[in-house]
Amino acid sequence: MDKFKLKLLSKDDGQSFYSLIQNNRSRLEDFYAGTIARTLTLKATQEYCIELGQKIQKKEYYPYLIIDIDSDKPVGLIDLKNIDWNIPKGELGAFIDSDFEGKGLVTALGKDLIEQIVSEHKFKKLLCRVAEKNVRSVRVVERIGFELEGTIRRDYKTTKGDLVDLNYYGKIFN
Repeated sequence: MDKFKLKLLSKDDGQSFYSLIQNNRSRLEDFYAGTIARTLTLKATQEYCIELGQKIQKKEYYPYLIIDIDSDKPVGLIDLKNIDWNIPKGELGAFIDSDFEGKGLVTALGKDLIEQIVSEHKFKKLLCRVAEKNVRSVRVVERIGFELEGTIRRDYKTTKGDLVDLNYYGKIFN
């Protein structure tokens, strides 16, 4: 894991973020529908990165790129979204480039990121929503220490229009 690091996405990451999405577009379209819709062209992706920078400033969204240190290119994303500062709690999501799947990157870097954001932002709860059929993602969230809280039926509409069940996993912090 020493060859990878997390980096908060910035407005200057448009080109590399666009390439990452392009390489994985078909795999991501169902569960990263918003990102897919906003990254259809390089220009649109650059504008999207500027908007994400504004959301970061407002403490509404934190997208962390997984960077391959050797190539200095992003190979994945772990994001913190749906933040409720009243509790405080948030939802984690993640994807990894198909060439880097199965290497434990999301698990290892996810653990590091959780430690960082819980310490920095004093989160009391984090959650992950995972489609029941996404066995790899289920394994990742369980390895990171999240526990199944329940399944919400027909909770998410994919870009193809299918309604799917989502498992809700939570992790509580003092």
